[in-house]
Amino acid sequence: RLKPFNRLQAILQHLKMSKHTDSTAEVLLEKRGGAGVITLNRPKILNAISFSMIQQIYSQVKTWEQDPETFLIIIKGTGGRAFCAGGDIRALADAGKVGDRLTQDLFRVEYTLNNTIGTCKKPYVALIDGITMGGGVGLSVHGHFRVATEKTLFAMPETSIGLFPDVGGGYFLPRLSGKIGYLLALTGFRLKGRDVLKAGIATHFVESDKLPALEEDLIALKSPSKENIADLLNSYHMKSKVDQEKEFVLDEHMEKINSLFSANTMEEIVKKLKQDGSPFAIKQLETINKMSPTSLKLTLRQLREGASMSLQEVLTMEYRLSQACMGGHDFYEGVRAVLIDKDHSPRWKPAALEEVSDEFVDNCFKPLGNNDLKL
Repeated sequence: RLKPFNRLQAILQHLKMSKHTDSTAEVLLEKRGGAGVITLNRPKILNAISFSMIQQIYSQVKTWEQDPETFLIIIKGTGGRAFCAGGDIRALADAGKVGDRLTQDLFRVEYTLNNTIGTCKKPYVALIDGITMGGGVGLSVHGHFRVATEKTLFAMPETSIGLFPDVGGGYFLPRLSGKIGYLLALTGFRLKGRDVLKAGIATHFVESDKLPALEEDLIALKSPSKENIADLLNSYHMKSKVDQEKEFVLDEHMEKINSLFSANTMEEIVKKLKQDGSPFAIKQLETINKMSPTSLKLTLRQLREGASMSLQEVLTMEYRLSQACMGGHDFYEGVRAVLIDKDHSPRWKPAALEEVSDEFVDNCFKPLGNNDLKL
């Protein structure tokens, strides 16, 4: 039997652990075997991440990174429908309307977490099963390993709500092959299942129902190296036959995408799409015409500049853009149209690309002095 003092210690330890593994918590943080496991736990709202979740994940990743007994970090979502559908956009809009600090603090902490994932010394494995958008992309794409399934639905739809594909989008999107990243960023084009792997966003593809077994095998690894983890992921990947024969959804359009989206300005891209006139080009044009003109111009420049920047430089630039958007009109209008009134007919200001001046765009990229993000 445990001595009373030891028993008290055991109870306290249990309470400390159960606080983190309490099934009602928004995020569960558990140590299992040699792995730190992060579970996003808001299934009803597709595991959207809140400010407090970002803070908790950040401090836990930092702790595990220093812990000699933690060999890898796994992140996943609950509920079977989503890994993470993004950030809590509505809370952000509410805060912005009343001048709350959340509009600064959330982006600051979130981008710091994105950088921590991107520089993590421990192998980081994201199981991106289901919807993975916006902020959910930031929690996964910068890690060493991203495992997609047939249920993965990837998108960066920010230009439709007056934002831009942030969380390091300016880093990973222009690095995808050809101009795929520009298409994804400007149109919010959705990729599904194996296409997420073929686009270069995921590193592995495993059937959804095999993930629990994969997770157990990862946890069971004894002091694994990055290579050991890669070998295990590869073995699962090789066995996955779902949609193996299907060609990449964008394959037949790659030549078009590369030429149409290589223009220097949004106006030129629109002109090229009109001139092309193919069903694919017309469809992209229709989508682009619904997006915030301001967001489109910020996004195009974000990707063009981000292509030659480090992740830290990109996140610093994106923080400046986030604050410009928080101080502007379109983000609040986009949230109103998509999330509040759901009429899906935002009234953007300015309403046309030609009305978004270069001078305005330049200002959004200017350093913020003491308020700049420091990584």
